[in-house]
Amino acid sequence: QVQLVESGGGLVQTGESLRLSCAVSGSQFTLNTIVWNAFVWYRRAPGKERDFVARISVDDATTYQDSVKGRFTISRDNAKNTVYLQMNSLKPEDTGDYYCNAEGRIATTPFSLLPWGQGTQVIVSS
Repeated sequence: QVQLVESGGGLVQTGESLRLSCAVSGSQFTLNTIVWNAFVWYRRAPGKERDFVARISVDDATTYQDSVKGRFTISRDNAKNTVYLQMNSLKPEDTGDYYCNAEGRIATTPFSLLPWGQGTQVIVSS
């Protein structure tokens, strides 16, 4: 089955930057059955629900949560099967667990989001 593995989180000071990575992997058979539509980043702040952060579609259209516009950039590298989230000018309120996911179709079955993985933790100290 397909796996989405997040990495790149860490502890930083206010104003610093991090780049998160989401590696897409799986068996060749499974990956060959998937038609991708978009990739997304979500985050869950301490004590809060998981919330949308950014989305990039196959045609490169992007959308962002208002609070991260101008600071975060979502991108993808098709050759490396990796999705990125560049986070600049980080603030304490950006602290949380960050998760990637995808939209598309597996064989003939469409999906909005795959099962959530472990995520990667971001802590921004003041």
